[in-house]
Amino acid sequence: MPRTALVELRRYALHPGQRETLISLFDSEFLAPQEDAGMSVLGQFRDLDDPDQFVWMRGFDDAVSRGKSLQAFYGGPVWARNRDAANATMISSDDVLLLRPVSGGALTLSSAQEPSPPGLVVTTVYQPDDLDGFVALMEAAGEDRLTALGSARVAAYVSADVANTFPALPVRADARAYVRVARFATEAEHAAHVRRVTAAAASESVLQVVQSSIGEELRLTPTDRSVLR
Repeated sequence: MPRTALVELRRYALHPGQRETLISLFDSEFLAPQEDAGMSVLGQFRDLDDPDQFVWMRGFDDAVSRGKSLQAFYGGPVWARNRDAANATMISSDDVLLLRPVSGGALTLSSAQEPSPPGLVVTTVYQPDDLDGFVALMEAAGEDRLTALGSARVAAYVSADVANTFPALPVRADARAYVRVARFATEAEHAAHVRRVTAAAASESVLQVVQSSIGEELRLTPTDRSVLR
């Protein structure tokens, strides 16, 4: 099973035209060494709405192991050999949320599973004024309503109140967020879901709160070697 007790959602702003270069390098060079260092690469994606953004997720057992694993990878020979090529594709790599799963919200995917057909992975970042209250609302009713309206949740996370145990890689301290990851077979299926939620929110207070708390919604397509598809 993948390590998911602590998860990074990482978004890289890239120089124009460099995304495929980074994806090729990432998928061919960086997957196994990170796993060997004690972390799990959960998924890596193209952002459908931004051709110069690369999004990926990786998981850890806890904050202590995160620091040790990142030191092992970024202090190791694979990163030393490839870092100049990787960094040359990037404008910024500092948009990082450090998250923990909510109750029942951890990914349960396995890299040993038979690969599924690629779908659309929609990652919604909610930034409500009252994060604890929003988590309670989602657990009590919000998740059930979104699921009933056609959104297949695969994970849900909330900002983790832990120290950054590898300061060489910054994480955002300005965002308190609830992050919901869902999978759709097609873009059309997702669009239909959005229409149903919008219509239902006209008369449902729970969905009104859910919709008004959306900070960003990322429509992502997996790379060839992404576990989350």
